[in-house]
Amino acid sequence: MVNKKYILLAGVCSALALQPAFAQESNQASWSGRDMTYRGQSYDALDTTYIPSSRMEQQRQYLNHQYAFPAKPRNMWELGINTGVVNIFGDVTSKGPWNAPKFMNAMGFGASLRKALGYAVSVRLNYNFQNASGFDTRARLASVEAPWNNGSYAGNIYSNYKYTGHELSLQFVGAINNINFHKSKNSASLYGFAGAGLMVWNTKISTMDANGANYNFGSLDAMTNADRKSEYKSWLKDADNYNYQVPNGNGTNSGMTWGDNAISPVLVGGIGVQFKLGNRVSLQIEDKITWSGIDKLDGVQRDPGGMALSQDKDVLNYASVGLAFNLGNKKRSVLPLWWVNPMDHVYSELADPRHMRLPDPVLPDSDGDGVTDQFDKCPDTPAGVAVDAHGCPLDTDGDGVPDYKDKQLITPTECQPVDADGVGKCPDPECCKHIGMGGGCNVGAGSICFKANSAKLSSDANNQLANLAAQMKTNPTCKVVVLGNAGDSKVQQQRSWDRVNAVINYMSETQQISRDMFIFQYQGGTGDANCVMFRTAMPGEEGPSNLPPPHPQLGTKN
Repeated sequence: MVNKKYILLAGVCSALALQPAFAQESNQASWSGRDMTYRGQSYDALDTTYIPSSRMEQQRQYLNHQYAFPAKPRNMWELGINTGVVNIFGDVTSKGPWNAPKFMNAMGFGASLRKALGYAVSVRLNYNFQNASGFDTRARLASVEAPWNNGSYAGNIYSNYKYTGHELSLQFVGAINNINFHKSKNSASLYGFAGAGLMVWNTKISTMDANGANYNFGSLDAMTNADRKSEYKSWLKDADNYNYQVPNGNGTNSGMTWGDNAISPVLVGGIGVQFKLGNRVSLQIEDKITWSGIDKLDGVQRDPGGMALSQDKDVLNYASVGLAFNLGNKKRSVLPLWWVNPMDHVYSELADPRHMRLPDPVLPDSDGDGVTDQFDKCPDTPAGVAVDAHGCPLDTDGDGVPDYKDKQLITPTECQPVDADGVGKCPDPECCKHIGMGGGCNVGAGSICFKANSAKLSSDANNQLANLAAQMKTNPTCKVVVLGNAGDSKVQQQRSWDRVNAVINYMSETQQISRDMFIFQYQGGTGDANCVMFRTAMPGEEGPSNLPPPHPQLGTKN
């Protein structure tokens, strides 16, 4: 048992000595761009390079948003090698390595090949070569214990044994501390394992000294325990002759043999911890228990003709330290999945989405006028009615009757208020005959609308002005008022001036209508601020055909 403590202490000291390397790896870790994962630890779940062909269809469905989970990536194999101390927990005290220089009398070594089945479970094929030895300073009766009950011994005897075994097992390994919600990776992996296999073993007992004579145990009876231990130890060291082989065959669990060796099925289990030294190597400390259901691995067995000295089954313990190596092409395979945190991809998508689709915002618009309910001041506008920026029906002449109900689209201010049909009543009935109601001078009325912050005429506006020009050419004595809708700010006033000027320039330069036939008014209009109104001038109505820009430094860019 002392040797088990020594090798565990050596493993712990090795792990502590390597802590600076772990810290350096963590300090040197850096973000790898948008995937928000540490380089060398996780992988880009959107990269199909890591996906085997058997799972590529699932990956395609994930990338096309047809399936919610990415495919499991291809991951590396792990090859492990180890050495350690073997002890048998049975009836005879396990000792060693005491038979120097043959220290392997209590040592073993092993190798394993491990593959991840998922992020928490992996499967491992494990081989162990085992040597164990022991002797006891507690007296036993020779008459009830083989091989001492052959008549050559009387009184007390002191047991000893030397065990050799080969064990092959298939194990399932569980590790879940890689699944972490608060950091990207761990540098240590704590795991447990369990499995089953076969053990080929052989136990021998030394019954004679170096001269071939039977041991004289009577001389040990009178000694103190410390002296007895020292004396018996020297006997066994000098003899180095384990002449009696524990019977096989019917004495084992299975009854199977291979030459002088017994073959027994076994169950194995244990725990271990790995410390990550890099992306390819890790330090591994482990303790494994092997249960065979056999009670004579330590040489103490039942006398067929007497009573049982012990019916407790012997258990093998192997405490080891070793190295594990990750095997595979790092460009096509990620690390073994017990080193990969599956939460990396989830958190990276939450922090900076590359794959996650956010739906377009849906804002309610109950009346379907293009202005959302949140900003719609007229939420019940009939379908198909043109509205302004506030969702209210257009009212070009500002008489309070929306255009879709207004039978007199342009009613002069002096003829307002109007009736329910939008028709005004002028103080002088003769006046109103000339306002959009026919008469000797009537070229019509209308509005020219512009895009926001623009004073450029659209093709629809050009066609509308071309019709106006044709009417003005047939009525050369008529004048037309071009009226803008300027707000309170300097920018709005200059924009209104630019739009009125654009209309009059087009009529004079393109349609060859004299500029003197227009009255330039960039203020005073009502209705949509992005529209310029035109109407027939009333008899006697005069005004300039051009005005200086109010704020030329704020001129509107087309």
